[in-house]
Amino acid sequence: MMEFLVYPLMLVGFYGLIKGADFLVDGSSSIAKRFGISDLVVGLTIVSLGTSMPEMVVTILSVVEGKPDVGVGNVLGSNISNILLILGITATIRTLNVSRSTVYSEIPFSILAAMVIGFVANTNVFKSSFTGLGIDRFEGVVVLMFLGIFFLYITTLIAEERKADKTLTGGPSYTMMSLPKSIGLILAGMALLFVGGKWVVDGAIALAKLMQMSEAFISLTIIAIGTSLPELMTSIVAAKKGNADVAIGNVVGSNIINLLWILGLSSVILPTPMNVISNQDIYVVVLASLMLLIFMGISKRHAILRWHGVFLIAMYVLYTLFLIFRE
Repeated sequence: MMEFLVYPLMLVGFYGLIKGADFLVDGSSSIAKRFGISDLVVGLTIVSLGTSMPEMVVTILSVVEGKPDVGVGNVLGSNISNILLILGITATIRTLNVSRSTVYSEIPFSILAAMVIGFVANTNVFKSSFTGLGIDRFEGVVVLMFLGIFFLYITTLIAEERKADKTLTGGPSYTMMSLPKSIGLILAGMALLFVGGKWVVDGAIALAKLMQMSEAFISLTIIAIGTSLPELMTSIVAAKKGNADVAIGNVVGSNIINLLWILGLSSVILPTPMNVISNQDIYVVVLASLMLLIFMGISKRHAILRWHGVFLIAMYVLYTLFLIFRE
């Protein structure tokens, strides 16, 4: 790839990923509404999966193309930027009062998800034919089983909401369109996701060579932030409207899906090798999530305050500096 094409192709690729995910969510949500599925269920399933589609496409394409460092780095880097950068920015806009279920269920589950990935990736150490860290197909299935447990929890949560006759207010409302338009949006979204993902992966590889940096570094920083833009916009809009649960739930849910759905699925498609140094990034994901729990524990009403947001952003800057020195 010619040097002068690297930056514009990556930018166009990021735009394709974001618009593709947007089209896919709109089309899928419309069809779901046609079958009488509520906005709440659509938001917790289709939309949460849809905002993680950029990460999924980039990860699967990079693994298939023999560049697993790009895929794994994208997932871990996205999770780190989701907590430290996106929630940090969101909290500086408005104090985020967090629901009890998020504190005691969703965030702990996101920590468990990171620990599961760390465990299965390191099980090769105990095998007689050690060939390096990674997640094989069987382990990918195990990871997907944990995702099934998460969706079972969501189903239970929805049932409890209905039983208590509660509704989620202030969340997005999904429009039902004609069936041809819905299908057209889904197909257009899939095409944009594939082309955008391909350009981002190719651009990342070329950019790494151009900057003489590792592919892992580029994916942990530039690509991770780029593929996290849907979560960033969703959280900022939700915070401005006073919907803290939507802002935090979007980030925490995305992190769980990134780890369990994306790495699980990509490993089932093709065993995913991991660099030993990726363990450090898994530790950062766990520590960042624990930091959220600490902030909520020391504040009234389990809130993430503005100074917490500033602290999280500062931690992201320090993490980026750590990555530069690690190079």
